[in-house]
Parts: sequence; C-alpha cells; structure tokens
Amino acid sequence: MRDYYEILGVPRDADAETIKKAYRKLALKYHPDRNAGSKEAEEKFKEATEAYEVLRDPQKRAMYDRYGHAGLGGASGGGGFTGFDFAEALNIFMRDFGGFGLEDLFTGGRRSRGGRRKGPDMQLRLPLKLAEVASGTRKTLRIKVFDPCDACGGTGSAGGAAPRACGTCGGTGEVRRVQRSLLGQIVSVTTCPTCRGEGTEIAELCDRCDGEGVVRAEREVQVEVPPGVSSGDYITLRGQGHSGARGGARGDIIVILEVEEDPRFVRDGADLIYELPVTFTQAALGAEVEVPTVEGTARLTIPAGTQSGRRLRLEGKGLPHLRGGGRGDLIVRVHVWVPTELTPEQTALLRRLAEIEDPPPSAIGAERERGIWSRIREAFTA
Repeated sequence: MRDYYEILGVPRDADAETIKKAYRKLALKYHPDRNAGSKEAEEKFKEATEAYEVLRDPQKRAMYDRYGHAGLGGASGGGGFTGFDFAEALNIFMRDFGGFGLEDLFTGGRRSRGGRRKGPDMQLRLPLKLAEVASGTRKTLRIKVFDPCDACGGTGSAGGAAPRACGTCGGTGEVRRVQRSLLGQIVSVTTCPTCRGEGTEIAELCDRCDGEGVVRAEREVQVEVPPGVSSGDYITLRGQGHSGARGGARGDIIVILEVEEDPRFVRDGADLIYELPVTFTQAALGAEVEVPTVEGTARLTIPAGTQSGRRLRLEGKGLPHLRGGGRGDLIVRVHVWVPTELTPEQTALLRRLAEIEDPPPSAIGAERERGIWSRIREAFTA
C-alpha cells in the first residue's frame, strides 16, 4: 500500500490545515460526480479519503508514523483502514465538506444569483432485495427537509417584502480593506459580516422562519433504481434536497444503495451461485431437478455420472449487468448427499451394490486423469 503522505502529496511534518487542503483538492478532482462511471477515479477518491482519515487524527497519525500501516490494526479494531467502501469515503467527505453543498465545493464556494447559497446536500440509505436488483424498481421515500417558508415566500422578510441592499457592503457581499505597508498598498477582500455575503439585509424578520426563509417540512421523493446495482452504488437526485436560505437553490439528495443478502445465493458480480444437494442415484443416473432463481424456478439437467462439486451453468438466469449487455448466469454447484440413517431395504440394496460396483480411481490416477490444465482452471474458479 502507498504511503499516506505520498498519496496526499504533503510532507511528513505537514500541519492539519495543509492535510485538509490537500485532501480537499484530491477529493474534488476524483469525486464521482466529476468522473461518472470511472472506477479508477473512485479508487483514487477512496484512497485519498483513507489517507486523510488517518492523518487528520493525531492518535492514528502517531501510530502510523511509528509503525506504518501495521500500527493501524489496533486503532481500527484489528482491520486497519484498508479497503473501506465508497459509502464510507463519501460519508467522510460529506462530514467535513458537505455542509456547503457539493456545488459550492466544485465552484470554489460561489453563491447563486443574489448572493444566496445552495442548500446543503443530504444523504439517504436505501435497502433493496435481490429481486429488486434483478428487475429494477421505483421507490417512494418520505423525507424531512427544509422547504421555502410559505409565510414570507422564502425571502426571510416579514410579509414577503423584498430585502434591501446591505448598507455595509453596498450589495456586493464583500468588504474590501486597504492597508499600507512598505511595499505599497495591500487589498484584502472578506465576506461581509453584516449580510454574511448575501448582499442584502432584512428590515423585519419573518416570524415563522426567523428570517432564514426556510422551515422544516416532510415530502416524498421518487427514486428510480436500475437493474443490476450493487451495495455501495449511489443515485444522485439533483435539486431535490434542502432549500437554500432566503431563496437559495435546493441541494441534492445522495441515495446510497444497500442490497440485502439472499440466503439462497452467493453473488459474484452478475452471476449467482446456488448449492444443490442431490442423492447418489441422481448423480449416478442423471436427473431433472428444479432449482430456484431470483425470479422463480428453472429446470436443470444433471448429467449421469456427475461428481460432487461439479458446477452446472444456467445461462442468463443471474442478474442483469448494470450497464447493459445481458445477464449473468446461475451457477449450480452439485453436492452428493449421503443419508445418515438407512432402512433395512436400503441397507440390503447398498450391500448388493457394494459387491458389484467398481472401485473408485486412486487419488494419483484421478489427478492424472484430470490433467494439469483442469487443476489450474479449478484453482482459479474455486
């Protein structure tokens, strides 16, 4: 794993502010909203966030400086910080920078028309069942948000009166100060302390919203989930989050998807793996059996002489690929079931079979029969 200081591009004696600025620069560069569909950018975003999360914490940083990556095991419950998913990385990014809204970060903190900031983004988690992943789904979520105050029309002014230009900054939202030095004049520009950069001020505040222009409300939003998604994928609902104060634009809603495990299957990308127990006679003679799929059932032919552990494939019975291109497969792994109790008749039949059946091939002979390439293939697909 790369050195955390190298990832952020900071010296080992960098202070907290330098580390935060370096992370912010990388996070904005590799944020998925700027690099739609890029797995490389997503990995770099997570890598930078991991480095930042360690180096921003004095205790974790001290352990890392002393012992390297191995020193983080105790600090993080034995697992270190390696490999946390996108949802965790996004949580950290939103925790430290999300209060301004992603648009503010991507535009250097600029305000919308009239000097008003966009409302903050919000984050939701949406649980999904495997069947919903297979077909795609439409979900209705009830959320609590800040909406424009209906008493003042979102202006923050009593009776909806239009705000007036700020007397301190003259409506620019900025205050310029000129200082003289031996090198000449130095001009500094800061946010106006009176109007907080909005460029306007209100003579009489609205009683209902206390001049903020927003009030708490509940409403419903629709989320369209495409087929083939995985846990950690996310959907951005642009302009459907909190309203900005005093007429500012709405923020976004980031919906992080969480796919519930189905006890019948193990998921491998778009493929599903199902463990099928069969009897000795089914494996020896062959059989037609019914196996579950994510959307119902399917018929499967077990060839005569099937060995325990063999994998049979039902093409197109898995999950859809997220970006199109058909569906994955249902892979059925066969296991020969051995009964633990036998009836007298079964015992007699098996004893008779034992007298006439051929002995199994020796372990060495079986390995030779399979061949080197078969063994290599099984090692990679186990």
